[in-house]
Parts: sequence; structure tokens; C-alpha cells
Amino acid sequence: MILRETFYLCSVIDQATIQRIFDTADIYEVVSEFVSLKKRGVNYVGCCPFHNEKTGSFTVSQAKGIYKCFGCGKGGNAVNFIMEHEQLSYVEALRWLAAKYNIPIEEKELTESERLEKSERESMLIVTNYAEDFFVYQLWHTDEGKSVGLGYFRRRGLDDKTIEKFGLGYCPEAWDALTKAAQEKGYKKEFLVKTGLTIDNERGAFDRFRARVMFPIRDLAGKIIAFGGRIMTNDKKSAKYLNSPESEIYHKSRTLYGIYFAKKSIVQHNRCFLVEGYLDVISFHQKGIENTVASSGTSLTVDQIRLIRRLTPNVTIIYDGDAAGIKASLRGIDLVLEEGLNVRVVSLPEGEDPDSYAQAHTAEEVLEYIGTHETDFIHFKTKILLEQAGNDPIERARLITDIVRSISLIPDRITRSVYVQETAVQLKVEEEMLYAEIARIRKEKAGVPVPVREPMPMKPKAELTPLKVGGGTPCDAEEMMLVRYLLQFGAEFLYEEERDGQRVAITVGEYIIRELAEDELLLLNPRLREIQQEYRQHCGTPGFLPARYFTGHADPEISAVVADVLSEPYELSKLWDHADGAANREENKFIGLLPKVVDNYKIKRVEILCREADEKILECQNAGNMEELLQWLKQKNAMVKVRARINEKLNRTI
Repeated sequence: MILRETFYLCSVIDQATIQRIFDTADIYEVVSEFVSLKKRGVNYVGCCPFHNEKTGSFTVSQAKGIYKCFGCGKGGNAVNFIMEHEQLSYVEALRWLAAKYNIPIEEKELTESERLEKSERESMLIVTNYAEDFFVYQLWHTDEGKSVGLGYFRRRGLDDKTIEKFGLGYCPEAWDALTKAAQEKGYKKEFLVKTGLTIDNERGAFDRFRARVMFPIRDLAGKIIAFGGRIMTNDKKSAKYLNSPESEIYHKSRTLYGIYFAKKSIVQHNRCFLVEGYLDVISFHQKGIENTVASSGTSLTVDQIRLIRRLTPNVTIIYDGDAAGIKASLRGIDLVLEEGLNVRVVSLPEGEDPDSYAQAHTAEEVLEYIGTHETDFIHFKTKILLEQAGNDPIERARLITDIVRSISLIPDRITRSVYVQETAVQLKVEEEMLYAEIARIRKEKAGVPVPVREPMPMKPKAELTPLKVGGGTPCDAEEMMLVRYLLQFGAEFLYEEERDGQRVAITVGEYIIRELAEDELLLLNPRLREIQQEYRQHCGTPGFLPARYFTGHADPEISAVVADVLSEPYELSKLWDHADGAANREENKFIGLLPKVVDNYKIKRVEILCREADEKILECQNAGNMEELLQWLKQKNAMVKVRARINEKLNRTI
């Protein structure tokens, strides 16, 4: 839903308007609406709004148009800040800034089909908004609503403030109360039917949610897209809970109940509690534990997981004491591992669910129980399956296969290795066997026919610790330095060269791009590589200003990486202190420093290739594959010569 909506909106906002928003939005003015900032040198400093801190590490550079927190690592431009702080999509953040600066939104002319689609979506959202008002009025201002609906909510321990916050309501038992009232107000039956509020068949048009208390379902931006209803009569033929059907505005697999009210708290605490039902969420929120959402009774989906991942990588899933329900949910949670989230699991005491437990305990007691009893998903799953397997050797073998399959889904290799070590101890099996099985599963999934044992993971050296830009490659630090030079000094004059009988000025950006292209080197870090490739496309354009272009990049992830690279202090420059002295005055040093930076990067890439060649040579020797061995020896010899040439340039002793 969110991704589709963002794409749709992007297709109609005029590009010139987007550029005007970027040019007009002042990062200091935007951030200072939410953060108390104090002047410090040329920048402003305050406490980060995205994590709890007492000493301000959140820096705003008005000159560069970026913010950066050196505590949690978040950074970007004005659009990134509004997206992160208000949990809006890219286009919603643009509209927010346009409204702040009174910039009219110019839209491209829509095709007839686009106009119809936009009109239909808007009409459906208007109808669902009216329906909420109708249900709320029935709950608070009619005898039936007060006695049946309001009485139910209060018996469930909800106070009036919570009932109002979530927009809870009541749909009367009458055949067509909502349908009739909506049509009298001028709302078309077509959209009542499309939203699922009304059923229209041979018996006529009638309300889907008759005699039910109502739970509005909102998207991330707060728009009402659907409803859930719990029946209040003793009709055994009707489902206890009923949801709106799938529609143009509601896709159950992409929606989490409570996400709108939970998003700020999830970001603030960098953690999401995932429960099952509406009342589980509402009771947690009433206790002040607002970073809580629900999958609304559906099996967890990839889209729901990715919605959480936009806010935090940390998820704690809270189960009630129903063992059968827990076992049925295990397969779905494998998806969470596959998406790279950190998953913790808590099982409540038998007979309790999140709603009842929250009602019977204080917030402190609930959080203390979670903190004491939560465990990682692999341990949780192992414990459950071990109890099921008992001493049966065949069942234990199946258990090992099941656990290993879950571990194999984890994308991060180091995280996999930690789980392998712990699982080996818990299940009393050799790590070697687990690694071999994981390698087989991953290669099978990738379509590789020959199973090869996954090598033992190496402990990362301190200087290779993945940086916050993402990639986690051995060259992240060097590549960030190169991209920093491209952005910060890319348009600066470096030297002149003879070309077709004329003296041509060469800029820093042209030098870096040409040097990398000469050896066919693309940066290893995927985000930095995107910047390199796009820079290469635009560097010949007159008036191209790299820092401005990429700081205001349309891809929020790119602009956030750029903020990370450009932010002070210049920690990366310390890598090159040995080459040219202190780097505090980087702008005065880059001309002499740049060639050494480029050559140091090249030598590191060559050394990586040499190590890979050594491994291949050893494999070929062990396998007796002489033909391939000769090829690798030839390649290694060529790389050694390249390394010698670069080392000579760097005045190193080999």
C-alpha cells in the first residue's frame, strides 16, 4: 500500500516543484520546529529526536543543508528529517515542506485512467472516514451503542481516552443503518460496496458489520483504510471477528494494526512489540507501551515485516500461552529472519494473552517480564521443537534440519555464525556439520548444484568494521573517503593537461572517476557505487554541483548516505594522517593527499584480489586441476606486478 502510493504520487508531482522544495527548505528552520538547537561554531547542536540521549550529539549544518546524529547515525536533508521524524513517505514529506513554505504543488497532467484511479481512491477514503464518524456517534450518543458497545469496551478495561484515541465505535444491529445514512448524506453505494462497508446482493444492500463493535484500521499516514468488527450477538453462524475485504485502499498483508499510533514510539525506542489482536495493541498503548502493533490475526507477511523495518530492525514477538498457536506461527517468523531483522520472542504465562496481562499489571511489570523472559527466535524454536522431539533420534534429526534451515535464512554471515556456535552447543552437534548443511541449503536456494562447505567465518578486524552507510565491505572506509572528495571537492581545479594541443583543466571529480575507470573499478559498497555511477553521468554537465545534487537526491537513502559522508568531524581523514600530516584543514590538503588516497584504495583492492587468487590456487592444487591452476597463477602474477607498480608510486618498501 505505502510503496504503491508513493510511486503513484511521484508520477504526478512536477519535477520542477520538487526541486523548488529542495531549494527553499532550510534545514535549520525545519529541524528547529522539533529540536532545541544551539549554535556551535558554524553548525547547530541539540539532543537527537530519534534516540534517548542526555548530551547532544545531533548536528545541523545549515551551509550543507544536512543533519547528522553521531550517536545513532541517522542523517540526511530536510526531506529525510521529515520522513524520519513524522514517519511519512517521500512524497508526503515533500507535501509537508511545500505547505510549510507555501509552495503550490504543480502536478503533471494526468491521463484519463490516472484521473479515474485517483478519484476512486479518494472517494473510498472519504467514505471510510464518514463511516468512522458514524460508528463513533453510534457508540457515544445512542442507547444501543452506549449499552452494547461502550459497555463492552469498558468491561474490557478500556478508559474513555483510549476509546477516543483509537476511534472505536459501534455499528447498530439494524439491517442497513450505515448504508442508509451514508446514501442520505450523498455518498454513493458504489463506494460503500467497494470499501466493503456494504454488501449488495439479491437480498438488497445491507451493512457488513451489523451488531459489532468497530476498530478502524489506519495506514502509516493515519488514513482510515478498513475496519475490523467484533460481533456482539450470540449468532453462532457469524464469525467472532470480521475484517473489511481487500480493496483498492486496503491490503491486509501490507497493513499492521496500530502502526500509525505506534510509529513515533517505535523509532524512539528502536524496538517494536508485535502482538496478535486489536485489544492486545490497545491495552499495551493504554499502559503507555505505545511501540506495539498487531498483525490482526493474519500470518506475518514480508510486506508487514518491511513496514516494521522502515522504523526499526528490532522486533519482539509476544505470544500468549497457547502452545499450539505458537507452533503454527513458527514458519511465518522465518520470514523475519530472512529480512534481516533482529527477532526476540516472549511467551506469556499459560492462560494469558497480551491484553489480559497488560490489564492485570503495571507497565513496569509488563516490561520487566518481557526483559526477563524474551529470547532470540532460534533458541525459542529449538526449545519448542526439542520438547516435541523428545529422545526420538529421527525427530531430533528433523529438528536439526529445521533449525539449520532457519539459520540459513539470515542474510548477515556474522550473525549466522553466532547462531551456529550457540546451536551446536544446545543440540550437541559439530559446528562443521551445521556449516556444511547451511552451505548446502543456501547454494541450493541460489541454484548452485555442487554443495561446498561454507568456510568458518573470520572475525572482522577493527579497521574493517562496517560503517553506517551500509555495505559492510572491507573497503568501506576508503570508499567513503573517495566519495567525500567527489562531493566536497569534486568541482575544484586539480591540474592542467595537454589535450588536442590545448591545455585542459582537470577537476578533482574527473581525476577520481578517470582513475577508477582506468582499472575498471566500481566501488564495492552498493550505495557508494550508485553515487559513483551517477556522478560519472553528470560530471560533464555545466554547472553540476556534486554536494548540492546528491544532498537533495530524490532517493532518500542516497541523500542519507551523503549526509553521513559529508558530516563533521572528519573521522575518515585520520586514515591518511601518515601520508600528509594532520587532516584538520582538509580543504587545504586534498590536492597533495588525493593521489595517495586513490593509490591506497587501489592497492587495497589489489591485495583483496591477491588473497582471493591465493585461495583459488590452493583449491586447484588440492583438486589437481592443473589447467585452472595455471590460469590463476598467471592472474596472481599480473596482480603482483600491479601491486609493485602502485607501491613504487607510494614510495613503499616491498
